[in-house]
Amino acid sequence: MDVFSVHKELIDDYSEYTSSLVKVRDQRTADYLKEEEENKVRWPDPWLSLNPGFESGGTVDELAADGLLRPECERFFRDKKHAEDPGARSLTLHRHQREALEAAKTGDSYVLTTGTGSGKSLAYILPVVDQVLRDPRPGRIKAVVVYPMNALANSQHHELTKYLTWGLSRGGQKVRFASYTGQEDQEQRDQVFKRPPDILLTNYVMLEYLLTRPHEREQLLKAAQGLDFLVLDELHTYRGRQGADVALLVRRLRDACDAPDLQCIGTSATMASSRTFAETRRTVADVASRLFGTDVKPERVIGETLRRNTTAHAPSAADLRAAVETALTPGTERDYAELAADPLAGWIESAFGLAEEDAEEPGLPARLVRSRPTTLPTPPEPSPRSPATTAARRPSGRCCSRGPAPAIRRRTGPCSRSACISSCPRATLCM
Repeated sequence: MDVFSVHKELIDDYSEYTSSLVKVRDQRTADYLKEEEENKVRWPDPWLSLNPGFESGGTVDELAADGLLRPECERFFRDKKHAEDPGARSLTLHRHQREALEAAKTGDSYVLTTGTGSGKSLAYILPVVDQVLRDPRPGRIKAVVVYPMNALANSQHHELTKYLTWGLSRGGQKVRFASYTGQEDQEQRDQVFKRPPDILLTNYVMLEYLLTRPHEREQLLKAAQGLDFLVLDELHTYRGRQGADVALLVRRLRDACDAPDLQCIGTSATMASSRTFAETRRTVADVASRLFGTDVKPERVIGETLRRNTTAHAPSAADLRAAVETALTPGTERDYAELAADPLAGWIESAFGLAEEDAEEPGLPARLVRSRPTTLPTPPEPSPRSPATTAARRPSGRCCSRGPAPAIRRRTGPCSRSACISSCPRATLCM
């Protein structure tokens, strides 16, 4: 499927539909609406980005062999396809997930600030499950996980079902979990009261009720005495008055559960934008410390460690032309290794996927970070004597008007349409 054609067709159809509803007779108004349409005010260009590759943190089996996880985790955290599937292979973790597990072992509170699709939930589910296995205490709630939306809680409930029940006998399901989000019927709520789970999934509104309603206080707070973990998912959503309310809620929960050593964990895709990751760590640690009411050290703010999936980092214009011709050849099939070495794939990863952050100190290597999402607007049709047409006739090995193509490096600053392919993904490669 050509997603760009689908997008264009959808926009064209909807634009035609909306413009047919009203016939504008005032010429100034009609001109204004026409200008808005040409400037794509109502239908902006789509934003493009790539999910990056992450440095490996080892498999769950390897972490269990190293003593970081209980051996039972080997049976839980596997690649499972359905309820009867025990999993053909152990999950492979990203480095930031392993670092989160190591941080949890110290007893320190920590924050995981990594991008979309980076597996943030495993960064707190793994240490929580490991702790439950090490110190079962039946009938006690060991972790409360708070979500800003019920949809996120429902999604996590499914993930826990997959990891902790699929492919396991009844006797092998050693970690219990339940939702308390306000969506449950009376029978489900009664079951939570009668058999408090090890892990309670909730939202901040229901957590407030848990602290104020007499029945919930009697049944659930009693079971949560000495609470081990409090997790706030999507930490960046708690700002302003809501952030103040949740900060007080955290302190009240700690007191009500008589848990002075409560370990707080936060996850967030974006919380601060700074020049370097060290600056981001200090900012996030300060915000998290105020929200949790406990000290979060800058070194306990965990970011993602990215790696390149491709090997052709600085292809020449000639290499790119050849790669495009190969990609357009019907019937072309390549394995993963060939695709990773493809010059066009390397350029796409550099242009849309990865950027280099300034080194924190002179002499240190630059840190790979995600590129900012960018648009790829459709350029106007060139006239016979337009600069684009003239540039296309230049000798091979040259890019736009800037001479030989230097090494590819994706800029993070403002983007210019006239910039050469070596610095801007929106530039036109001179074929």
